[in-house]
Amino acid sequence: MAEIILAKTAGFCFGVSRAVDKVYELLSTGEKIYTYGPIIHNKEVVKDLEDKGVVTLETEDELKKVSEGVVVIRSHGIPKHINDYLDEKGVKYVDMTCPFVKRIHKVVSSLDEDDTVLIAGNPNHPEVIGIRGWCRCENMVIETSEQAEKFVPREGTNITLVSQTTFSYNKFQEFVEIFTKKGYHITVVNTVCDATRGRQKEAFDIAQKVDVMIVIGDKHSSNSRKLFEICSRECENTCFIQTLAELMGPDMVGIRDKISVADSVGITAGASTPKNIIEEVQKHVRHE
Repeated sequence: MAEIILAKTAGFCFGVSRAVDKVYELLSTGEKIYTYGPIIHNKEVVKDLEDKGVVTLETEDELKKVSEGVVVIRSHGIPKHINDYLDEKGVKYVDMTCPFVKRIHKVVSSLDEDDTVLIAGNPNHPEVIGIRGWCRCENMVIETSEQAEKFVPREGTNITLVSQTTFSYNKFQEFVEIFTKKGYHITVVNTVCDATRGRQKEAFDIAQKVDVMIVIGDKHSSNSRKLFEICSRECENTCFIQTLAELMGPDMVGIRDKISVADSVGITAGASTPKNIIEEVQKHVRHE
């Protein structure tokens, strides 16, 4: 029987767990519950909540049609202008923005208008969109080393570098090294979440010593995709699945064959992956 190594950090992080638990708690009030954007990057959880009556608002226009009930702000946070709209219109809402994300909002909003903010992250991720929405000064998102190399600051501007909380810590450090070598005067505020850093390091360590590595997470989850990238570099037999059903699908025959003869199998999961899905996959692999 293969040894199964399950990452201790697999599954919901503090911010996600806090937000999801709040939505389930609010359902007991009998009020109409909305979330601004999917409360979590996991289709299984979002579907379960929608089946219970929670409405996911995808756009600002949809948000502006809300006249009753409670809007839940997800852990990724929102831009300042949306926050201001909710306050001005008296819309009832519960702000479940992760405290670590809130910290970034405070950092960038405190800077002078002549400063420049660099955000290490995915420009299309809701957390990054929210962070940019709190900047009063020029801001730019950097996702790759090539972009960091090409960046040229305005003369005389003060530069502050922050990061999406789920960004790769190693990549963030690489950006710092690039800017340091260029001689830029830059204030570095490391806002990569400690839980993210620990999760990535543990995934790296496990992937180095197993025959097969399984990463569980939603394809839209930034931190889950990062885990897959890290594990893929260390273990050639790495797969990225959302559920056990996907592991049992026709596209995963090769991986299942590898698991059946493996001496060791590693399992990790993104911060938006429910415990029950992790347990289902673990149980199946142990049985196999």
